[in-house]
Amino acid sequence: MSDLFLSFILGIIQGLTEFLPVSSSAHLLFPSLLFGTNDLGLSFDIAVHAGTLIAVIYYFRSELTSMIVAVLTNTENVLGHRRLSYQLVLATMPIVFFGLFASDMVANNRDSIESIALANIIFAALLLFAYKFSSRSKELIELSVLTALFVGAFQVFALFPGASRSGTAITAALLIGLNLKDASRFAFLLAIPTILGALVFLLKDMMSYNGSIDLLPMIIGFVTSMVFAFLTIKYFLAFVEKIGMYPFVLYRVFLGAVLVLLI
Repeated sequence: MSDLFLSFILGIIQGLTEFLPVSSSAHLLFPSLLFGTNDLGLSFDIAVHAGTLIAVIYYFRSELTSMIVAVLTNTENVLGHRRLSYQLVLATMPIVFFGLFASDMVANNRDSIESIALANIIFAALLLFAYKFSSRSKELIELSVLTALFVGAFQVFALFPGASRSGTAITAALLIGLNLKDASRFAFLLAIPTILGALVFLLKDMMSYNGSIDLLPMIIGFVTSMVFAFLTIKYFLAFVEKIGMYPFVLYRVFLGAVLVLLI
């Protein structure tokens, strides 16, 4: 498989799996497991993460503008957006803190197929429990400081390959009783500071990176991940209440089983 075609495939995988409640790390294993493909390097990882970041910022551009205005002004009619912006900051803190002080422990499990397969099955079970037993009666406006911190703390599990960032955030939001659409919206909005933080860490690593940089695969990965991430957000939020979480739970269990068989 050529690097250009691989960059296209990996861009699609990153764009789809960053926001669906499935594991991006599990899917990114398949090209190397099935075809023995090469690692495209740290610069490519930065490009595809930047693509998904641009996609989610563009999709929520109106809400983000309202949050910025709310933080910078004191008018009462933007109080809800001000609270939401503070809650997103609070919910981001646990994963930033854990990423700073426990990155070595997480890195040790990053290439373990067994760990990724097991994490898929465990977090599929947690998502099933949250979806099945959640009241799903609360709206995003009812989110409190403590519940926002709970979602953020639960999102820390996403640092372990196979857990899924959006999956952990949606699971936690369901556990505190948010309806499915608002749980998904909060998880996607939470992706903005989280991906931005991941990019900072990647750029920091890039300072000591000695590998070559090939611009064309980076451009392909960036554009592909951006387009597919935007479409994923758009259609997932449009249909999430109709499709529910059962298809994703079953798929993750199947995915974990396939990884075990491929070891």
